[in-house]
Amino acid sequence: MFKELNPLLHSELRLAVMSLLISVEEADFVYIRQETGATAGNLSVQLDKLSAAGYVEVTKTFKGKKPCTICRITPQGIHAFEEYVEALKTYIMK
Repeated sequence: MFKELNPLLHSELRLAVMSLLISVEEADFVYIRQETGATAGNLSVQLDKLSAAGYVEVTKTFKGKKPCTICRITPQGIHAFEEYVEALKTYIMK
C-alpha cells in the first residue's frame, strides 16, 4: 500500500530547500538560491510556505549593513522530511 506524499514537500523547490537544510545547521538565502537555481521571488514565496507550516525557521538579520536571511530546519520539519522520504520509498520499493 502506498503512503500519502506530503503535498507541501512534493513541490520540487520546497523539497530541494528541505533537502539542503536537513544536512546543514543553517543556510542563508543567497546560498539556498544558488544551490536550487530558484529566483529570489519564488524562493521567498516557498520559504514563507515552509515557515508557515512550521518546517523552517527564517531569521532576518544584517551582515554589516546588508540584510541577511538565515534559514534553519525545525524539528517538525525534520520529522516531516523523514516521513516524506519513508512515504516515497513505498512507491520506489514496489
